[in-house]
Formats: sequence, C-alpha cells, structure tokens
Amino acid sequence: MQADIIVKLGTFAAMCSCQQHSGTAAKATTSEGAISFRVEDMTCGHCAGTIKKAIEDQLPGTAVTADPASKLVSVVGAADFSAIKSIVTGAGYTPSLDRVG
Repeated sequence: MQADIIVKLGTFAAMCSCQQHSGTAAKATTSEGAISFRVEDMTCGHCAGTIKKAIEDQLPGTAVTADPASKLVSVVGAADFSAIKSIVTGAGYTPSLDRVG
C-alpha cells in the first residue's frame, strides 16, 4: 500500500527546483487594462503556474497569463501593482522593481 503525503507550503517562499532563479528584473507596463511585467527568474511552466496561482488565489477575479519563454506576466482585473509585486515576491520570484506606463 502506498502512503499519500500532503505538504502545505504556507507563506514561505518556495522556488521551483528546476533551475536556479536569478534576481534580475525588468520593467512593468500597463496596457489595455492589464498590468504587465517581466519576471526573469520564471524559467519554466511550473514557475509560471506558481505565479499564476499565487496571484489568482490572493486577488480573486483576476486573470493571469504567465509565459516563461518571454518572461512576461500579465494581470487583468487588478490595479495595484505593489500588491501584485508583493504576491509574486512571496511566491519566491522577482518581479520588476519599477512600474512603467
């Protein structure tokens, strides 16, 4: 018989183990009702999913697109970039430091 183990991550920063994450960040922009910014340490689909889930769970009603190939994250339905930045940082990633546009 196989035992199931459930691990709850809580609020500590848990980065993806597929690749070392860097501290490099680019600028954020706003377009067509979306807040868009780069996350240089989003390196794979797992990273993108973690960022997407963190934002959508903590800001209900938002729609998040996270693309690891372009390192671009877009959030529709939220206007507070500082809250989004805090959520992404809490998930263990490095969003842009300055919002542009």
